[in-house]
Amino acid sequence: MRGNRFWSWVVFGLGAAYFLLPLLATLEFSLSIRRDGYTLDAYRNVFADPGFQQTFSYSLIIGLCTIIVGIVIIMPAAYFVRLRMPQIRPVVEFLTLMPLIIPPIILVFGYIRLYNSSSFLPLTGSVMGTNILLTLGYVALAMPYMYRAIDTGLRTIDVQTLTEAATILGASRLRILTRIIFPNVITAVLSGAFLTLAIVMGEFVLASLLNRPGFGPYMQNIGANRAYEPSALAIISFVFTWSAMVAIQLLARFAPKSSARKD
Repeated sequence: MRGNRFWSWVVFGLGAAYFLLPLLATLEFSLSIRRDGYTLDAYRNVFADPGFQQTFSYSLIIGLCTIIVGIVIIMPAAYFVRLRMPQIRPVVEFLTLMPLIIPPIILVFGYIRLYNSSSFLPLTGSVMGTNILLTLGYVALAMPYMYRAIDTGLRTIDVQTLTEAATILGASRLRILTRIIFPNVITAVLSGAFLTLAIVMGEFVLASLLNRPGFGPYMQNIGANRAYEPSALAIISFVFTWSAMVAIQLLARFAPKSSARKD
């Protein structure tokens, strides 16, 4: 038993070193912009850069719009499938996995071809239209994560009983979804929202090819033209992403503890 525990700690230590040593090296390099010692000048340069402020705020706004649109689309769909058509859940789950199968570059070229300025719906012909197209693209990319987060939350509650009870009391379908179902799965929805935000903040292909000032293209541009600032940006992105992961773990503590329903 002690031998097994020892080797378990050895494997854990090797895995931790594999992930932490490059991160520590990146952190050390980002602090070495001056030869006389460690300094935060690289981080000051990043935060003082107007491009950082513009691209970070832009991606943050697009991320929030993506979360709202994703919830509006996916929440009713997952609820309807679980309530009325559980037999098609495997098909729906397969369809939601398609964004993981189709490369983003194929997706964005399809968008450009379909919604260019000479098409029936010229979204790329204006800034607002391109922003809408980018948001919808991010909704598609985040669909596998948002759908599974919401579906997991729906498994923890008795959707059928709650819906029947609310219907008997005279509630409409929209009221049931927004006032009864949604509050019971808010933890799962927030988990999917944090994952979506992390994806949007670091995405490069869609924002670059649609020529939008996203945070992903900004990081690539800084990496091609600066030495120490890219390492600082990598640490900032790491902190942002892991803050989202920690938030998900904290939210999981408040998730409903009821057992999953059997379909």
